[in-house]
Amino acid sequence: MFPPSNGQPPDPDPDVPGHAIPIAARIVALIEVLLCSDIVTQFAIGGTLTALGYHARTADGQLSVNYVVALSLGDAVLLIGLILALLYAHGERPRDVLFGRRPLVAEGVFGLWLTPLALVIALVVILTVRRFTPWLHNVELNPLQDLLGSPRDAWWFALVAVVAGGVREEIQRAFLLRRFERWLGGAAFGLVVTSIAFGAGHFDLQGVDAGIATGLLGAFWGLVYLRRRSAVAPMVSHAGFDLLQIVPFLGLR
Repeated sequence: MFPPSNGQPPDPDPDVPGHAIPIAARIVALIEVLLCSDIVTQFAIGGTLTALGYHARTADGQLSVNYVVALSLGDAVLLIGLILALLYAHGERPRDVLFGRRPLVAEGVFGLWLTPLALVIALVVILTVRRFTPWLHNVELNPLQDLLGSPRDAWWFALVAVVAGGVREEIQRAFLLRRFERWLGGAAFGLVVTSIAFGAGHFDLQGVDAGIATGLLGAFWGLVYLRRRSAVAPMVSHAGFDLLQIVPFLGLR
């Protein structure tokens, strides 16, 4: 629950039946969801990079490796810091919210077992969508693949996959689900909203079919978090899923 301030009693705990959730608490939670939705942090990091002379595209119109890596890692650091600050501000222990009480090593191993399942989900969704709704395959080549032209670039993106993909996105997902569960309509509603947003964020760059698969993967990892109350397994599974797509490029030239 939100901590007391100025000597006032704490807000009613939404986990206790019969306690109404104050509208102010809902508004605060909604603001926090918007702040941690990636829009604000990526805009801040992107604007900073542009001010420093780094641009999203090179002179020939291709995505810039340096820009994408800097944006991804910078956003990860800023967003995780913001989430931790908000949790502490409300008297919530990050350890409890993000990792629960389960052993971290056991959760990591469980995440490894989930990685092949994530790959199967993505493959089945992509093949099904392309079989029955081929017009949704509107991006022939993922432009991010063009950035993996050398082992150095591939290693940088492996780091991005772990930090910005596995760690940052699953901490973000756990935080957002926590806010929805306690103040914004419940865990199921939050899972639907965050998964749709997660998938839609990939439509423009990777295509609608890839976005649908990504959204369903987000729902899968979100469901694992809600069932186990730990983001460790989703982190490991998500990072492993992304890394397996980069591995073929690590030995280039």
